[in-house]
Amino acid sequence: MDDFDPASLDADKALQTILKTITSTNETEKLPIRDTLGRALAEDISSKINVPGHTNSAMDGYAVNGSEIPQQGTVTLKNIGTAWAGKPFPGETSKGECVRIMTGAAMPANTDTVIIQEHVQVNGDDITIDHANKHGQNVRLAGEDIPMGGQVLRKGKLITPADLGLIASVGISEIEVNKKIRVAFFSTGDELRPVGSKLEVGQIYDSNRYTLHGMLSKLSVEIIDLGVVEDKREAVEEAFLNAANKADVIITSGGVSVGEADFVKETLEKMGEVNFWKVAMKPGRPLAFGKIKNAWFFGLPGNPVSVMVTFYMFVQPALKKLMGLEYKEPLMINASCKTKLRKRPGRVEYQRGILTRNHDNPFEYNVAKTGAQGSGILRSMSDANCFIILPMESSGVEVEDQVQVLPFEAII
Repeated sequence: MDDFDPASLDADKALQTILKTITSTNETEKLPIRDTLGRALAEDISSKINVPGHTNSAMDGYAVNGSEIPQQGTVTLKNIGTAWAGKPFPGETSKGECVRIMTGAAMPANTDTVIIQEHVQVNGDDITIDHANKHGQNVRLAGEDIPMGGQVLRKGKLITPADLGLIASVGISEIEVNKKIRVAFFSTGDELRPVGSKLEVGQIYDSNRYTLHGMLSKLSVEIIDLGVVEDKREAVEEAFLNAANKADVIITSGGVSVGEADFVKETLEKMGEVNFWKVAMKPGRPLAFGKIKNAWFFGLPGNPVSVMVTFYMFVQPALKKLMGLEYKEPLMINASCKTKLRKRPGRVEYQRGILTRNHDNPFEYNVAKTGAQGSGILRSMSDANCFIILPMESSGVEVEDQVQVLPFEAII
């Protein structure tokens, strides 16, 4: 219930400690580029060709020598042929001549400027141009995008759809990427029941495993779902051993708070090197981080919203580093808060909000909380499209105050 606990760890310090402790995997594999989307590039890529490979037209029009453009009035040129993309004009132009050219076609010899077709007057084989055109316009130079020997992508880059096209444009069909890390997770608790079964008094459905699976599915990792583990010392110990033998990372939810009456903390202290933290944040104060054998371990709180907040704030950045990706702080924006938010100083709060564009000013944003913000109210996450981040020193927010917002699109 306390907002300030001197024993709590600052949330930023907790993240930095995690990122400094873990190291990315060194295992790599060479794959066809179409199979690398969402993976971490494990090598620097340089181009062995110019892109574009030849000086070409950026528009449909007429290729001319720039010296033909009149300083005043108009001039008439004779069209002596056509240059097509993939089928260049074989000759060269002389004074008073031009060549019809299509977008992407190589510039004919002795031409350096393209007059777009909308800016010419055509009369048979003759075209008339005026003085409003500029020398060198509408032409893409060889190597303008990527010169031969130029760097295309750096090691540690997350491969995006644009990157696939970029790599293909320099003629590379396979690249070296980091191998997928294996992430195992399970739930503990005799009160947990599988979805679809009948609930007895005191029982709940195991929703956290579905949430974790969904969040992990957004990352390029191998997912190992080990189900629900009984609240028995032997079963818990066996589950951790099994997970550590199969995975690079283990994630659990629940069982890491002070005073938990189960075997998770006891087993972790026996089997691994695990730190139990109280993080100065809401929701999601209890967090465990460490190692079991060769597997990194993250013990998340048990409440559904706390699981998601701690995953996005701590686990996901760590997984991305393990995947071989460079850490980048998520993009945050300022918004005008349309609801009053209660808070006392002492911890960072991640309230769930709905972010919208201001209709009166399209360069400004508004945000409102989704409703009740309890750590067990998963609907607050389902309805939201952002976190409203209230810093440690904040003592609450009044209507129309500016707040920092982390859009889900920046992290999901």
